[in-house]
Amino acid sequence: MIRTRRITAVFWGILTVLTVTPFLTAAEGPPRTSVREVKDNYFGTSVSDPYRWLENIKDPEAAAWFKAQNDYTRAVLDRIPARKQLLARIEELDNSATTVTSLVVENDHYFYLKLAPGFNNRRLYVRQGVQGAERLLLDPEKLGTGNKHFSIDYFRPSQDARYVAYGISPGGSEDSVLHVIETATGKELGENIDRVQFGVVTWRNDGRSFVYHRLTKPEAGAPPTARYLNSRTYLHLLGRNPDQDPAVFGRGLFGLNEISESDIPFVIITPSTSYALGLISHGVQNEITLYVAPLTSLETASIPWRKVVDVGDEVTDFDIRGDDLYLLTHKGASRFKVIRTSASKPDLANPSVVVPAGQPVLTGVGVAKDAIYVRQLDGGIGRLLRIPFSGGKGQLVPLPFEGAIQALALSPRLPGAYILLTSWTKSPLWYAYDPKTGNATDTRLNPPSSVDFSQIESKEVKARGADGTMVPLSIVYKRGLPMDGSNPTLLMGYGAYGITMDPAFTPTRLAWLERGGVYAVAHVRGGGEYGEDWHKAGQKLSKQNTISDFIACAEYLIQQKYTSPSRLAGIGGSAGGITVGGALTQRPELFAAIISAVGVSDNLRIELSPNGPPNIPEFGSVKTEEGFKALYGMSSYHHVKDNAAYPAVLLTTGINDPRVDSWQAGKMTARLQAATTSGKPVLMRVDYDAGHGMGSTKSQRDAELADEYAFLFWQFGIPEFQPKNTGP
Repeated sequence: MIRTRRITAVFWGILTVLTVTPFLTAAEGPPRTSVREVKDNYFGTSVSDPYRWLENIKDPEAAAWFKAQNDYTRAVLDRIPARKQLLARIEELDNSATTVTSLVVENDHYFYLKLAPGFNNRRLYVRQGVQGAERLLLDPEKLGTGNKHFSIDYFRPSQDARYVAYGISPGGSEDSVLHVIETATGKELGENIDRVQFGVVTWRNDGRSFVYHRLTKPEAGAPPTARYLNSRTYLHLLGRNPDQDPAVFGRGLFGLNEISESDIPFVIITPSTSYALGLISHGVQNEITLYVAPLTSLETASIPWRKVVDVGDEVTDFDIRGDDLYLLTHKGASRFKVIRTSASKPDLANPSVVVPAGQPVLTGVGVAKDAIYVRQLDGGIGRLLRIPFSGGKGQLVPLPFEGAIQALALSPRLPGAYILLTSWTKSPLWYAYDPKTGNATDTRLNPPSSVDFSQIESKEVKARGADGTMVPLSIVYKRGLPMDGSNPTLLMGYGAYGITMDPAFTPTRLAWLERGGVYAVAHVRGGGEYGEDWHKAGQKLSKQNTISDFIACAEYLIQQKYTSPSRLAGIGGSAGGITVGGALTQRPELFAAIISAVGVSDNLRIELSPNGPPNIPEFGSVKTEEGFKALYGMSSYHHVKDNAAYPAVLLTTGINDPRVDSWQAGKMTARLQAATTSGKPVLMRVDYDAGHGMGSTKSQRDAELADEYAFLFWQFGIPEFQPKNTGP
């Protein structure tokens, strides 16, 4: 088995006067929204919610409101004069590159997802031998009907490469249904298992059975928060009715009473050991609980699961070889260390230290046939450390250029590693590292992009935060850019879950950069750029640091004359909606526009949504006074002020989003439309065949990007994007 892990899923000094032409007169504004105020009392604090009725997006009245808002947005955006030309350029750039992701190698068969020029969605391919002929296994475009499309969510080949289990879902919903296909013929075996989310499917070495995680079947009248509760992992034999599959890991099974109803239980099987590994994911919390049991016991009536790692051990990644368990932990080491203990007789009080803590942040550990491989993040640059099983000091793997390790594929049955390497200006390529030669060579699995980034450069700087903390800031722009404060600038921020914003090559970004645009990334607290301390400094009651860091980076771009407030925009997606929402409500004068892409805005109510309970470890719970204070402080919806001059705002959502419900964007749209006095637009874009962005097609992503860029160029006063008349 080969394992592929994600390397962890956006001012003053302007010298010219800009004119932005409005589209609408006061009488032609957006659809009206009824105010139906609800008041809640949290620990003595009364909180008003005027648009709670929009949370029921399936109610006919609410559904009609969402459609009217989207129709209004569509009418406005489609009237931007140069939008069509911009979309054509984005499509041209997107169709110039091939992307190969999710590489998995089993029995000399190379499986991967590929998005090639001329195709709209990722397709599953296989080749025998890395230089073998490529063969198409699955094309999800052939499954779509009408306005609904399907996407591959995940796949996992059997250890002998004879079969491939894969998950597929409609409309970006991530509601995966698991199927199995025969590698040699492409024939479907007839397996059809619903509610198999998250993609943790691993095969046993018999080639006829696998373990998979499945959500419980929803009961009539169950609250939305029940969606992810009491899930379990099951053992499936090909051809068997999945409803007869035995549960092998989960709450209440085999004496596992410590598992809570909100925990997500997975089972991992790897040929490097005779143990099955039971992994407990505690929502979005990075720290895991880990159990082991003999692999042969999975078919017995009583599986003897034994706990080897708990949350207090602060382990975030692991791998195993025989009885040796390798653990990545931040216990006593903010930037992490790698330790080793015995799976049969664990002693985490006295482990062997494989890689001690140091200056680089350790981000992952994995086992190949020849050695242990440890990923590092060193000043924004990805490194790979190789440590022989015999011990000793590790050696850095020589990489072709400095950039980010976007993905790493390791197999306990193969020496070396497959490395997906990229940077802000270099397209991603898969390299094969051979420990015998010590070289990393291009596998040619995907050709380099033909998009010319030779005139684009990047710079890594630091901005001084409100409390004196130096915040890393990446800036990408066209060489020779004038520093006169006139450049259209898009500042992206995220800052949650300890996720790092690594350098990434995006061909379509050239449509922004070639017009003199600046793209910047604020590496704010809440992310993982400087380890666990950096992550915790942007959590819960410390979430203001995330917002303040983003504002500090915006001020830096103004002070250094990259841009000015009339040509600066902020963008954040998902949890990044908290970041840009806070910047919007706290410093509206600093920005010409804000984009919240499938963003969180009402933190007080998110806990009642299906994906709310798993996020409590990161943001807090309204059920505690401390949690309420944290959530209220970061909830931009509740900090919108009446009669305030807000910048232009574009909010986007996919109606099938399982992670951030569409009502988040809806309520924030209504609140801003009612409150702002600036006369600048507040628009909500709804995609009725999309979710959180996972599973969206190339054409969907291109259309959304064209809308975003055109919206910003309009608000920045760029002449060719200004309307020549009023009225939608």
